[in-house]
Amino acid sequence: MTVAAILSGKGHETITASDSATLGEICETLAKHKIGAVVVCDGNLAIEGIVSERDIVRVIGKQGPGALNLSVSNVMTKEVVTCAEENSVNEVMAKMTQGRFRHMPVVKDGKLTGVISIGDVVKFKIAQVELEAEQMRSYISMT
Repeated sequence: MTVAAILSGKGHETITASDSATLGEICETLAKHKIGAVVVCDGNLAIEGIVSERDIVRVIGKQGPGALNLSVSNVMTKEVVTCAEENSVNEVMAKMTQGRFRHMPVVKDGKLTGVISIGDVVKFKIAQVELEAEQMRSYISMT
């Protein structure tokens, strides 16, 4: 199964921010949309970085609450690991585990087309296992 299968279920909607946004504004966005990360993009949806709850906690832990006035460009992860819709769910899980991150932007032709989280991946894998178990029960009951 592929990333496209996950996106077909959850949708392609993305929440993005500009690199001029403050960390305080990013916190408001995360809270408003009940999400754990925001992709930082230019006007053409080219990815410039990503900022997660963990990034914000780390900078506040080091610099105190005044860090909320910092520009997200000073805090975001600039080397963003991405995937494509054609990538398998197992490939994405391996990248997330290896990189120890929970959100992965999906790109096509250099532009953001979606975001998947480890929660999306786990939900998809559980549904897949449940479907296989049901198919096995149906097969056994037919024999």
